[in-house]
Amino acid sequence: MDVVSTADELREQLKDWRHEGEHIALVPTMGNLNAGHISLVEIAREHAEKVVVSIFVNPKQFSEDEEFEDFPRTLERDRRRLDRVNADLVFTPDVETIYPFGTDNATSVSVPTLSDELCGSFRPGHFSGVTTTVTRLFNIVQPDVAVFGQKDYQQQLVINRLVTDLNLPIKIICGETVREEDGLALSSKNRHLSEEERVLAPKIHETLDEIGRELENGQRNFDDLEAQAFEKLKLLGFATEYVSIRRAENLDPPNRDCDELVVLISAWLGKAHLIDNLVVHI
Repeated sequence: MDVVSTADELREQLKDWRHEGEHIALVPTMGNLNAGHISLVEIAREHAEKVVVSIFVNPKQFSEDEEFEDFPRTLERDRRRLDRVNADLVFTPDVETIYPFGTDNATSVSVPTLSDELCGSFRPGHFSGVTTTVTRLFNIVQPDVAVFGQKDYQQQLVINRLVTDLNLPIKIICGETVREEDGLALSSKNRHLSEEERVLAPKIHETLDEIGRELENGQRNFDDLEAQAFEKLKLLGFATEYVSIRRAENLDPPNRDCDELVVLISAWLGKAHLIDNLVVHI
């Protein structure tokens, strides 16, 4: 497995692969890899002969109260994990490679409306930071396929909209959320949970399942379902940002005729910001 840090090194390798007619998949990450990330690499392998994993801690998607410098950098461990699943190349650019004119002077790419709801309303500019960096990675790698995780449901919809709107020749694939045995979605944010909070954290997934069963049983009072779940999580000790039932395809408000919904939850538990979702077919 090769590891490169500059765009020129990367392109040199990609040129050889393309000359041989091989398809290329990209799995963008910020590193500190867990089993969820590894599952995305395995999915990428199903769709392309060569898999590139980028590891870039993106300063553009951290808000003022989030510590960019505190995000764990575990490159050596990540490299070992990727080597075991036969990733072909790891791209580890520095900030200057992705933002040659600096982050403050960078050309930005944003997806209106869809980026401003839910997590976007609580973290203004977050998705613009994501789409700006992802677009740059897409331009450097020019993959045939890119794989993102369902845990960040809104993010993968935003990326899909970006690719469609800019007519980029990239197929976006969404990998299922990988969970602990008790249902907690894997996330680098889980490291902030205390022992007591870690026991409580799976209640988010439990709450999603409860709402899913109600919807499958014909409940269509969406406002009541959201309010009840919000109150339950509040009583358990979560600082909940939202519980929201939306149309799965575009996050529009649902109606009684929808046949696919997504239930999304964002909440803080101590210092850990937890998000999760459940797609429900009704």
